[in-house]
This record gives sequence, structure tokens and C-alpha cells, in this order.
Amino acid sequence: MAKIYPFRGLRYAPGKAPIEKVVTQPYDKISKDMQERYYQLHPNNIIRIILGKPSPDDSPSANVYTRAAQHLKEWRAAGILEQLAEPAFFVYFQRFQVPGTNDVRIRKGFVGAGRLEDYSNKVIFPHERTLSGPKKDRLELLRHTRTQFEQIFMLYEDPAQTIDRALDEVSAGEPDILIDDEYGVRHTVWIVTDQKFVSLIEREMAEKKLIIADGHHRYETALGFRDEMGGAAPCDRMPMTCFNMHSPGLTILPTHRLLSNLQNFDSAAMFQRARELFEIADAPGDPKQVTIGVCTDGGDRLRYLSLKTSLDLASVMSDLSPGQRTLDVVVLHRLVLEKCLGITEDAVKKESHITYVRERDDAINAVKSGRAQVAFLLSPTRIDQMRDIAYEGNVMPQKSTDFYPKVLSGLVMYPMD
Repeated sequence: MAKIYPFRGLRYAPGKAPIEKVVTQPYDKISKDMQERYYQLHPNNIIRIILGKPSPDDSPSANVYTRAAQHLKEWRAAGILEQLAEPAFFVYFQRFQVPGTNDVRIRKGFVGAGRLEDYSNKVIFPHERTLSGPKKDRLELLRHTRTQFEQIFMLYEDPAQTIDRALDEVSAGEPDILIDDEYGVRHTVWIVTDQKFVSLIEREMAEKKLIIADGHHRYETALGFRDEMGGAAPCDRMPMTCFNMHSPGLTILPTHRLLSNLQNFDSAAMFQRARELFEIADAPGDPKQVTIGVCTDGGDRLRYLSLKTSLDLASVMSDLSPGQRTLDVVVLHRLVLEKCLGITEDAVKKESHITYVRERDDAINAVKSGRAQVAFLLSPTRIDQMRDIAYEGNVMPQKSTDFYPKVLSGLVMYPMD
């Protein structure tokens, strides 16, 4: 089963750089504006390595990847980045307010070097498909730097919360890293080399299976690099932040869909076609039934589509598993976008007419302001839905899950030299 090891992490040396000015959100969540802000924050910000700026003069011998490798070499030589003297696990707590609410939670996990496993081994499970472009980019960075700068976000099952209790014991001590990020999330890290703790983590995790919550592209990139290097250590591992899916702090946010620039969009016609598959009401129906909120007509109309109990989902989505058919996002894409609006799966992938927002009010305001013709309001995917689909070997549509908050990049790195 899962093999998770302590490792001699590379970290920003205390006193050499203000840690709050050198870490970032994960590379795939960084917009152009965020990239520029990180560049301005500090000359040693990890952005210069994980998402450098291209130049018009770039060539095969001088580009974002060669500059990343040079930064890494210089920062290590100057002592800005230092490698720990002995292998460690990194206990990682995140205290946050759930967006749009007053609910404050603490998500508790730890970082270790997880052994890479082919999906066919049924130890590590994906829950979504990947695209080739991001993997090529990450692979080039890995080839040039031979270092993993970001952890991927993994889930394991520990209903007894044995590991969580051990994490709580560690958290009673003074932390090694404490950061409040730009979203008000407090990130706290303790570096742990105690052999009793190390043994407990290795022993408990040896019985677990892992699901990739965030980081599919980076995981598959690491698999490719492992194979390039012949499969031997240390290239057979990568840093993983592991969270218990039974922990009360684990939070999945909904991702609402906005549609715009649709030719001849007619909300009345859409609702008329929807009546064949859904009950339509002005208020949410049975919470056990898939229900999708629809905001249209300039924001003056908010209605709810609930699947008809008589509808045979197996007949209208015969290519999907029973678990996949019960997902709000699948019902939206297959039965509303495709059947009622004629928006194909390919068009969704190309994001021809679709954009995504996290906040319900933002989705409704987009319709009120005319930036969108219609907003579809979804409930968050449940963790048990994602788990069951992953374990059965199937995947979910893109942007089905939004785990909040994200795991910061640059807290601890995994060098393979």
C-alpha cells in the first residue's frame, strides 16, 4: 500500500528571507496579476522558479527553465535555501474561514515523500483527467532543476483519526513556520524528526490508499520523470501533503458555472426542454435529489431544477457508472448543457462559453450585470462521492472539486541531487 517517508527537505533558511514574501499559491492557480505581485514581493520569491516570465529572446539554451535552474543554484550557494540535516516529516495546519460564511476551520495534515505508484497498482487514485500541455511544462522544469518545489494534495482514510491525534500532539510545540497568506489563511508548519512520530506515520500510512485531490498534472509528470531516470530513488518519490478525508476541517467548495456569448439564447426554451427531465420550482426541492439552481433573465429569475424521480439515469447516461450519474456537475453537463442547450463536452473543455466562479453571489451578480446570460448554481461534491468514483477507477469532470484552501508552494522542497 502507500509508502510515505521522511525526507531531508530544502527550505528557506530562517533569517535569510521573510517567508511570507517568498511562498506562493500553487502554480496552476497563479494569474498574470498574481505572478507580477509575487515578482515584486521579494527577489527570492519561489515564483521565479515555479512560474518564471518568458522573454522574447528565449532560446533552447536560455529560457524560463534554465533561469529557474540558475536561481536554484545561486540561492542554494548563498544559503538562502538550505537542506535539513536529517530526514523529517512536516506537520502542516491551515486555519481558515470558509468563503462566504463565518465558519472557521482547521485542516490538519503532514508532508512526506510519497513513493510514486502507477495507477494500475491501485494504491494511488486520480479523480480527474489531465491535459498534455501542463505536464510538458512541469517536466521541463523538473529536468532542469531536479527538484520538486510544490507538494501535491493527497487524501487518505483514517476514521479513527489516529494520525490526527499525533498531529495535535506535535502542534502543542512552537512552530517552525507561521504565515498568513493573501486570503487570510494561517499556515503553520512543524518540522518533526522524532523517531516515534516518524514510525507512527510510516506504520499507519502503510495500510492506506491515497486519492489525488489536487496535483494530477504534477503527479503524472513525476511518474514520467521517474521512468526517464530508470525508476530508482530518489526519483521514485515526491512531496505529498496528506489529509484525512474523515477530518472535520476538510472542505470542498462548489464551483458554479456561468454561460455567456450564446447565440439566440432563450431561457423560456431552455426551461421548456428541461421539463422533460426535471421538476422546476422556485425553491430547492428534496435535498437527497440532484438539484441545480438556475439564475437567468438579468438576475430577476432564480429557479431550481430537480431530477424527476421517474427518470432512468442509466438509460440517458449509459456510458457512466452509477456513482458518476449522481454528481450534480455531471447532470448539469450532460442533461442541461448538452441536451437543453446543445453545448457539447468538447465545447466545455475549450471553455468556449463557460467560466467558473466559487461564490454564489458572484455568479448571480454576473447575470445581473450582464456579464453572463445564465448561471448554474451547484452544491459542493461530497467527499464520499469523489472517493467512491476514484476507487472504482473512474474520473469526474474538470472543476468538479474545489478543495479549500490550497497548499502553499515553497514551504518545503524535495531535492533529487
